[in-house]
Amino acid sequence: MTLPAPRALIAEDEPLLAAQLQHELARAWPELAVVATVADGLSAVRQSLELRPDVLFFDIRMPGLSGLDAAVELADAWQAGRPFPALVFVTAYDQYAVEAFEAQAVDYLLKPVQGTRLQKTVQKLQATLAANSSFAIDIEATMARLRHLLESEALGASPRPPSPAPAAPSATAPLTLIQASHGTQIHMVPVADVLYFEAADKYVRVLTAEREYLIRTPVKELVGQLDTSVFWQVHRGILVRAASITTVTRDESGKLALALAGRSERLPVSRLYAHLFKAM
Repeated sequence: MTLPAPRALIAEDEPLLAAQLQHELARAWPELAVVATVADGLSAVRQSLELRPDVLFFDIRMPGLSGLDAAVELADAWQAGRPFPALVFVTAYDQYAVEAFEAQAVDYLLKPVQGTRLQKTVQKLQATLAANSSFAIDIEATMARLRHLLESEALGASPRPPSPAPAAPSATAPLTLIQASHGTQIHMVPVADVLYFEAADKYVRVLTAEREYLIRTPVKELVGQLDTSVFWQVHRGILVRAASITTVTRDESGKLALALAGRSERLPVSRLYAHLFKAM
């Protein structure tokens, strides 16, 4: 049985680089059909869900969502049981990011894309797709790799050279008190009273059993300020007090939601963090 020609989507916010990648792909892999080229992370997610390509080329730095965040959001929204695309990240970073990708066996291309390097990526993708007759990629393995990449400092802000000497362990204690807005007032909220944090537009909601407050500190920064054994990240924009979780419910599509003591709402769990709730 002859397999259909593979299809690809390119997400790159620089038109010249997107055109160059598509040109090089046409030379290295004539059978590959590029079904869409988009310029931001949100469009990459929407078009990938609509077109369901077999291969994704995601630029790491894009408006709206980074390539990494777009991959996470796409995997979370991907229909259960449907083959997940093979994923290649395109980056302008140097060896620090390269080491992060290689450690997780994630393929990558450095800008500007070179034909010889692209040929190696094409061969790797062809072998991967050939080994899976339905073009099926193990989404759980993909999620594990994305989790580790999100935690990698190499994909954070600007790459930096290694320190000349090992850094001393941080003596900073976890955050215990939060200055948060409630109406026109600033409240001093003990972290011990917080049940969860949730990103909302330009703010982060701070929820206790009785009230809601607002702060401007992003969830990504809060992760580094809180005791991670107390607050678990269950979604890209949600940190929850683990001890406040009463039940975890799975719906018909396989998605998880949390119920918390003292709150009536249900909190979604990203597929990225579903491994936290495996039955013992």
